[in-house]
Amino acid sequence: MVSSWPTTVTFRQRVVCTDAQKGTLMNRRIEDDPRLDPRIKALLSAMPEETARDVADRDELLALAAQPEALAQVEASKMMMDLCDDENVAPSAGLRFATYEVSSLPDGNTILLQLTRPDTDETLACVYYIHGGGMMSSSSFYGNYRAWARMVAAKGVAVVLVEFRNALSPSAVPEVAPYPAGLHDCVSGFRWVIEHASDLGVDPSRVTLSGESGGGNLAIATMMSLARSNDVHLVKGVYALCPYLAGRWPDERLTSSVENNGIFLNLHSNVGRVGYGIDAFEAKDPLARPLFATEDDVRDFPPTVISVNECDPLRDDGIEFYRLLLRAGVAARGRVVLGTMHGTELAPILCPEISHDTARDLAAFAREAR
Repeated sequence: MVSSWPTTVTFRQRVVCTDAQKGTLMNRRIEDDPRLDPRIKALLSAMPEETARDVADRDELLALAAQPEALAQVEASKMMMDLCDDENVAPSAGLRFATYEVSSLPDGNTILLQLTRPDTDETLACVYYIHGGGMMSSSSFYGNYRAWARMVAAKGVAVVLVEFRNALSPSAVPEVAPYPAGLHDCVSGFRWVIEHASDLGVDPSRVTLSGESGGGNLAIATMMSLARSNDVHLVKGVYALCPYLAGRWPDERLTSSVENNGIFLNLHSNVGRVGYGIDAFEAKDPLARPLFATEDDVRDFPPTVISVNECDPLRDDGIEFYRLLLRAGVAARGRVVLGTMHGTELAPILCPEISHDTARDLAAFAREAR
């Protein structure tokens, strides 16, 4: 089993901030942080510090994203994530795979769903998984997501990865569109899985919504969207990892957005809210930014797990939403994965035993009877 992240390839997380923020990327030296797993510490210490600036509007952001340097960074990210597709960590043996083209409503665009499941005719519980990337970038076709799907499926469930419209950078779905395009795609893909459950060998009463980071946002927003249409009964549960929920940081409620800022992520810019949809943020739309949700918005949620990473700037986004669920009377459970940075589990070769532990917990949650 691979036990450390290769350091010959450097993954550069693109960060946008003002000149005044450049000195706040690290509140402590990575190598002196006693909380971090040594493997994560080694990776972060090898990563170059990046700075940039706020953007005036979405047009400027799109122009920046089209520049050669930005395109090269996207390709470097893909290469790094493809290194995670390791058979020693996430074997393919005993699994089968399929890809489906699905029409998304209301726009009529085409999205993709990838099925990974044990090679059996047994009807299985299903994890409907939404990839991260701040709702703006990345792809479920990257190697780390293929490996993650195998990890989870090997624990005895079917996994469906949804490829939706990103808000900024194309994925395997070439169209790029801001909120609510990606949410519409995620809801449409989920409904398709329920409608075609028998063809997929899936138990329609045990389909769990899940995702990390921006995918955690979209999993929660998909649940709220289904609740608004009186379709709560379609969802067995929600399992959100390190969800990206607030839209503006720093936030005095969210101390991790200061104490952990610069550990893999720098949140102190306007790029996320401008790129995904500034109008929705300013309107405090909870389907775009779930920390705007009220108790009434979440009261009908099914059992929900919120899993966060200790050293993540977004840690308290998840904790704050977990507490909202408790106040609303939802059967919620919280997890804090010690020693980890944002989304550690979704880089399965970095700390494989941590990834397997979360995959096991997710699969067990999905298999539970409703």
